[in-house]
Amino acid sequence: MTSFDSGAILGRLEELRSADAPTHGGRVLSYVYDSGRPELDELAAQAMRLVQPVNGLDPTTFTSVAVMERELVGFARDLLHGDDEVVGSVTSGGTESCLLAVKTARDVWRAAGGSGTPRLLAPVTVHAAFQKAAALFDLALDLVPVDATTGRVDASALISRIGADVALVVVSAPSYPYATLDPVGEVAAACAQAGVACHVDGCIGGWILPFWTDADGAPLPGWDFRVPGVTSLSADLHKYGYAPKGSSVLLQRDRDRQRRQYFATTGWPGYPVVNSTLLGSKSAGALAASWAIVQALGTTGFAELAESCRRATRGLQDILGDIEGLRVVGEPTGPLLAVAADDAVPADRRVDPHYWADRVRRRGWVLQLQPGLEQTDGTRLPRTTHLTITPVTEARIDELEAALRGAADEARGVPPVDGNAVLASLPSELVAGLTSGATLDSATAAHILAAIGLAGGSTPGLPDDQAPLLALVEALPLPLTERLLTELLARAVEPPVRPDSAPRFAAPTGE
Repeated sequence: MTSFDSGAILGRLEELRSADAPTHGGRVLSYVYDSGRPELDELAAQAMRLVQPVNGLDPTTFTSVAVMERELVGFARDLLHGDDEVVGSVTSGGTESCLLAVKTARDVWRAAGGSGTPRLLAPVTVHAAFQKAAALFDLALDLVPVDATTGRVDASALISRIGADVALVVVSAPSYPYATLDPVGEVAAACAQAGVACHVDGCIGGWILPFWTDADGAPLPGWDFRVPGVTSLSADLHKYGYAPKGSSVLLQRDRDRQRRQYFATTGWPGYPVVNSTLLGSKSAGALAASWAIVQALGTTGFAELAESCRRATRGLQDILGDIEGLRVVGEPTGPLLAVAADDAVPADRRVDPHYWADRVRRRGWVLQLQPGLEQTDGTRLPRTTHLTITPVTEARIDELEAALRGAADEARGVPPVDGNAVLASLPSELVAGLTSGATLDSATAAHILAAIGLAGGSTPGLPDDQAPLLALVEALPLPLTERLLTELLARAVEPPVRPDSAPRFAAPTGE
């Protein structure tokens, strides 16, 4: 039997992890959701260990899977005010929940007599997962511009585009880029009148907005299953449910509708296949961890953590409002903030949010840079920096404030990085290749990445100063930046090129 040194293996893993951004302590204000309660992490780890060998493919064989999913869906249904006709599934994350919501809506639309290519209608701020869903399931994506100052979509502009070819309208609670609570009530009512499905993307807000209030302490406008016309809703457990990646819940109103989410076949000589999600065989680990955390916290625990997030968010909003040259975009709902340059002050007093975020990073805090975007109506959404606030933020808000203010003092008056200037600084033959419109092959894309300092070396990752990269993203055509970023991510996980003499694999010794 082959022997191994577990200490050495785990030691190398610890070494690799040491290069990651920190997942606890609140210094990364995106991607991770730290409850600040290590006992929850330990509970989740133990729950995952207990179900490590379980295959979530078949809940009739592994009945623990059925019980945990049933109880999780039931808790989520109650939290989001669904009645007994609301049913659902636990998925591998927000993207899968969104994909399944779109696939279900497309199939229901077709069954009702729809022909041709259906439309998916949403504000431009809808999560990119819906762009992926439209591409995978062959829907035409119809994105409605939002107000460039507030990030909010006008309900009438969205409603005016509803037609018989629309399979699904999507609104967000809240949107990820700007934390805007879309006008769910108005849109869902119009959808109901037109007989069109309406999905609420509550992936980031679903487990915290039930405990949230507006700036005046009043309840939020209706956004969940209390709103007639809402046909489905997604809510990620691995965000403000504080579960490990990846775990989400997709709830659908009406059992017959939800059954179209499933894939089933007996048309092959193997076992009957019935899948509620896109995956077949799947780990039960994230499901068990999510179930355990919900058992531990209940509504009272989630409410307490939400209140900490609310206090920290209000505090940060006040701090950012007091920093000359910056502004918080719109009227954020939930523990998210988007920060832009304040165009109301003279240019020499403005703070470019990307240059600012790079300076914050140098102080040990990681914010998320978001590029500007030209909308189809010709208006331009500003470049912003995104902050996700978690329960651990409150205890460290003084440290964070010092970093935010100090970075702003450094960045104030510094002109934004000009993407066209970055482009012009590159070698002429490279610029010609970038702007020719030709399709890039992998080798050419890798050459361009290397020329702009984004490829090569043994350690994957982005440069510490990302403002020039985001400026280039804004300056280049979208298909080109998407191709280059695809190459960057693909190269990051490719095995190294072997010398010609290297063996392909270790041959058996026969011993």
